[in-house]
Amino acid sequence: MRILIVGGGGREHALAWAIAASPLTSKLYAAPGNAGIAAEAECMPIAADDSARLVAFAVERKIDFVVVGPEGPLANGLVDKLEGAGIKAFGPSAAAARIEASKSFAKDLCVKHGIPTARYRVFDSGQAAADYVSRENTPMVVKVDGLAAGKGVVVGSTTEETLEATYFFSTGMASRRLVIEERLEGPEVSAFALCDGKTALPFGFAQDHKRAFDGDQGPNTGGMGAYTPVPLVDAALEKRIHETILQRAVDAMAAEGHPFKGLLFAGLMLTRDGPKVLEFNARFGDPETQVLLPRLMSDILPALLAARDEVLKNFHLRWLKEAALTVVLAAKGYPGEYKKGSEIRGAEKLAGLDGVTLFHAGTKRDGTRLLSDGGRVLNVTALGATHAEARAKAYAAIDLIDWPEGFCRRDIGRTP
Repeated sequence: MRILIVGGGGREHALAWAIAASPLTSKLYAAPGNAGIAAEAECMPIAADDSARLVAFAVERKIDFVVVGPEGPLANGLVDKLEGAGIKAFGPSAAAARIEASKSFAKDLCVKHGIPTARYRVFDSGQAAADYVSRENTPMVVKVDGLAAGKGVVVGSTTEETLEATYFFSTGMASRRLVIEERLEGPEVSAFALCDGKTALPFGFAQDHKRAFDGDQGPNTGGMGAYTPVPLVDAALEKRIHETILQRAVDAMAAEGHPFKGLLFAGLMLTRDGPKVLEFNARFGDPETQVLLPRLMSDILPALLAARDEVLKNFHLRWLKEAALTVVLAAKGYPGEYKKGSEIRGAEKLAGLDGVTLFHAGTKRDGTRLLSDGGRVLNVTALGATHAEARAKAYAAIDLIDWPEGFCRRDIGRTP
């Protein structure tokens, strides 16, 4: 099969790595790709949000199947456009992608269909939102309604901090609609399911580290590291999450007339009252994909095709028992302002390490030199018999990389 992967981050490198290993893959393209993906696929200089060129390329090259990575193209209807041109694609329609693209839509869906989530209010006026926060006089969570690349959420630690976030989002982000919700307490976990519009096939759990610095300090990021499996999720809790959240969400979307086909990603809080939804995402997570796929023993490509073709009901996946952990190396300044173009040395040393895989995110090549080309730049993923072993392998590998302009958290996976 001739496959096209849309995107150029660490998630897409992990997908390319897994799909390239499938015996079903005869030719693999990526658009736009990155320096790491180039080792697995032929990279094409087409932006992930350039729907017209992507569709034209898929038609011209007779692509059999397109896997869309980022949320933006999904929300903008890339899958609809590809399917309309006769190209099979993995991912939700624009209507189904609203479960991520509109937090107010997702919250309303939860309430209507009995999916456990935090209490919330939706505001189209920043002043009205601020008045509500002042009246409640308690720390709350402020969310931008639309897509914000993981940076549209502030968990207020005080009423004043909640107010500051309300004013910042309502004035600094084009006066977007805001969702103000209660602050839940408990550990966070990410749950995943492959979906075909009717069936939610469990695809594992991971724990992400969102804050930029050690000890969960600093601003929220797109993710600074992750590990799987999650010790907090036993078989009973896994069953509860699948039945009351993942499958119920798929049933809810079908009932609303927007069947969800693709990868459903639920960010959850494990509260004293049970698991509750913080948010839904309509695609593979980043950096969670970088730990999920190295543990997947099954061929990923038939699973993705089964989701698109609505035949997941009797599909089964096999997983390694080993733990996986990934650490993100980011450019100094991320998630704020950062510089591109600094040279990264020593990455080639990781190629011979047992159980270690380097996934590129924001990288490019200048001849033989590897250069940074984004905020989150590299993902060092390791497998181990235990979380501690995987963690030790990952950080030992990181220490072989010479990149003074970069940084990483040193406490990823310390909890297990």
